[in-house]
Amino acid sequence: KEIPSLNYEYFKKFHETYYHPSNAFVYFYGDDAPDKRLEMLDEYLSQFEPQPVNREIPLQPRFESPRTEKLVYIAPQDTDISKKSIVTINWLLDETLVLTERLRFSLLDQVLIGNPASPLWKALIDSGLGDDLSGHGLSGSLREMYFTTGLRGIYPEDAEKVEKVIFDSLRQIVREGLSQNTIEAAMNTGEFRLRENNTGSTPRGLSLMSRILSPWIFGADPIEMLGFENVLSAVKADLAANPRMFEKMIQKYLIENTHRTRVLLVPDPQLADREAAEETAHLNKIAAALSDDNRNKIINETHLLRDMQNRQDSPEDLAKIPRLKLSDLKQKHTPLPIDILESGKQTMLYHNLFTSGILYFTVGFDLREIPERLLPYLPLFGRSMLEMGTKNEDFVTLSERIGRDTGGISQSPIAYTPKNSRETSAWLMFDGKTTAAQTGKLLDLLRDVLLLPNFDNRDRFRQMALDARSGMESALTNSGHGTVMRRLSACFTQSGRFNEKIGGLSQLIFLRDLVTRIESDWDSVVADLRAFHDALINRDALICNATIDADHWREIEPQIRAFINDLPQKPVHREPWTTELLTGFEGLSIPAKINFVGKAANIFDSGYTFHGSALVANKLLRTGWLWNRVRVQGGAYGAMCQFNRRSGIITMLSYRDPNHLKTLEIFDQCSEFLRGARINTDELTKSIIGVIGDFDSYELPDEKGNTAMMRYLIGESDDDLQKLRDEILSTTPADFAAYAAALDYFRDNGIVAIAGNESSLQEINRQKPDYLNIINVL
Repeated sequence: KEIPSLNYEYFKKFHETYYHPSNAFVYFYGDDAPDKRLEMLDEYLSQFEPQPVNREIPLQPRFESPRTEKLVYIAPQDTDISKKSIVTINWLLDETLVLTERLRFSLLDQVLIGNPASPLWKALIDSGLGDDLSGHGLSGSLREMYFTTGLRGIYPEDAEKVEKVIFDSLRQIVREGLSQNTIEAAMNTGEFRLRENNTGSTPRGLSLMSRILSPWIFGADPIEMLGFENVLSAVKADLAANPRMFEKMIQKYLIENTHRTRVLLVPDPQLADREAAEETAHLNKIAAALSDDNRNKIINETHLLRDMQNRQDSPEDLAKIPRLKLSDLKQKHTPLPIDILESGKQTMLYHNLFTSGILYFTVGFDLREIPERLLPYLPLFGRSMLEMGTKNEDFVTLSERIGRDTGGISQSPIAYTPKNSRETSAWLMFDGKTTAAQTGKLLDLLRDVLLLPNFDNRDRFRQMALDARSGMESALTNSGHGTVMRRLSACFTQSGRFNEKIGGLSQLIFLRDLVTRIESDWDSVVADLRAFHDALINRDALICNATIDADHWREIEPQIRAFINDLPQKPVHREPWTTELLTGFEGLSIPAKINFVGKAANIFDSGYTFHGSALVANKLLRTGWLWNRVRVQGGAYGAMCQFNRRSGIITMLSYRDPNHLKTLEIFDQCSEFLRGARINTDELTKSIIGVIGDFDSYELPDEKGNTAMMRYLIGESDDDLQKLRDEILSTTPADFAAYAAALDYFRDNGIVAIAGNESSLQEINRQKPDYLNIINVL
């Protein structure tokens, strides 16, 4: 609301003051020469004069008593909103500058809401007042840490009851004390994360920068922030000397802390219309007061803005930006280590990589063993295996055992179309990690999870279903492009249809029905879960994947083979999956002011044969044409262009887009852009580097093991990847002609899906009669 009232001169002054080098914090990471770094830095900083900057962020004045806030958010009309409110309780804590306090609060966060079995999380869900947890726990990115938790999917009048549940749970913890298992699980989980330092796809240098930056700008010593051994030892010693350390923290910082708020968000179906009417009235008032000169001034400034948006950066300006050259890139594909160890019908993949003594282990089961009618259960089935306990342990005990004895166990499905095949392959993967010495405990846990599941806890399963439903409904408005993309993919391939069934609108529809069936026909739900389990767990329909160094592997391999032999052995039966594909041209009605626009086509149907240059053209479209037209000029928050080189499906998407048909026109003009654009060497080089960067993305050992496994499953060889790399590196603008012709097919034959509010979708159908089949989603 405030953006239109911002003053340009104030904006410039703010930038000149706070984006000045005098307010900069400079961080280097790598093995380059320090002298070279300083010379490069001096080249830029020497152009500026020092100036005083007041960067002091004052501490928040403390509340003398707790406060409450009630706010509204946009909700759909003509739907039941009675149980759609959200409440959080929020506490301000200590400053972020003291490392021991940061770690202490991080461990407390793990104790209270680290997983569904944690006492505060469990108390909130067991209350039955809401659908799932709201609030993200501890945040340490500001000068003062804060902690927040609550529930979403509540009746607004139950906000105080939720607060009471939270404080009753906290007081019970203080009164009765935390179990030793809970503390040990939290401590091991926290320590494992610190020692593993697994930053995922984020390079460790960037991750370290993120870790130190917030405390550094508030005055902490950045070098001190890099280490953890001394801090961890200090916290361990404190806990040993004060076994009730966490209980005392709960009493002081949560129960007795008056600097807290209760924030209630209530849905309002009329809010969008009111805000639109207020905006219209405000603009009409401004327009009525404008003189002819001021009106012409606005028109001229708008034309100037459009000219600026359309203007290409000059070669001189672009040359000032440091950049890589093609000669800086690796010309050769780097193979990943893989040993294929087959025994009968069982396949085990091993990757000899240094992992600091940590075993990364995956056991996957072939989902083509599952009858198609049971597939929608998959997300909840996977969670049930880890979050409902076993026949010998309730889910709290099981979760604590996982936290105490391993670095974590997770599950996730994958689906893909193998090379030179039209058949869908799909697996349910269980991933675990632990130190080599604890391998036996990890395998014991997996053995119990896989062989002794407990599907009988209706209350727990109901809460998981409500949580899943709530999360998917929230994602529709926050990440609607994901739903649109899955709907489009389901129009072309069985793997796309599979992914839509388990993660798209079809899954949400299934969950809504399942929540009702849990109450009315629980026995049939349990029977389906057991049938799913009986069909899935089969050692002749599995794959194992292990990543660790060779010395440890020699000790571990016999244990893994014994684990496999403990699994049941049954005849392999590959189920036919025959569900019809979707037809597209859908309008998904959601409560949002903006749209998520998508269009897709399978360009292999046009006769196009894949060449690596298509990925370069796609990168150029995404960072050039689509960025400028959809985002810069169109006002969308983002624009995407994705091409699946194995299936032939190209998908174009916009994110939080005020337009719809205009965006589709821009998508359709991509082929004209590729034909008519004068692509200079620098632009082409930048796109090639971007594509190679995608292939050479940062990977830690666990991810390298996963990548090698996926290449094996898909059937992609090192020779295939070298050929692809050669095609990318040798791309010229002349290569884009074939891809432009394929985009003509996309333009003329593509399928559309759009998520947006109903009035926006109806407007599309007014301009293009019967263009979209409108589905009321929320």
